Amino acid sequence: QVRLVESGGGSVQAGGSLRLSCVVFGYIYGKYSMGWFRQVPGKERDGVASIDSVGSISYSDSVKGRFTISRDNAKNTLYLEMNSLKPEDTATYYCAAVAIDIGAPWNSERRYNYWGQGTQVTVSS
Repeated sequence: QVRLVESGGGSVQAGGSLRLSCVVFGYIYGKYSMGWFRQVPGKERDGVASIDSVGSISYSDSVKGRFTISRDNAKNTLYLEMNSLKPEDTATYYCAAVAIDIGAPWNSERRYNYWGQGTQVTVSS
């Protein structure tokens, strides 16, 4: 059984930094893409960044230049380095993994088969 477990969320002031981690427990056959999403209450879950099996990366315009996604395949871990945080970055952040690639866009929830439980990030002004 596959489980994704996020950590690293917390509360910071605007301009601060946080590093989120997501460990994949269990086995996902073959090379797989992963992504970070975020959600605020009452709104849809939005794609933040993704990294595919060969290291190709995508970012949402709202985080480009401030956030960095990376992965350590040896540790089955996905990271999201978040710098210059803004109050509008406040959300619950989720990591996700693709087991069967259906060709959906990187920022589409339906692309991903496995999800973590989420970690809260709060940025105060």
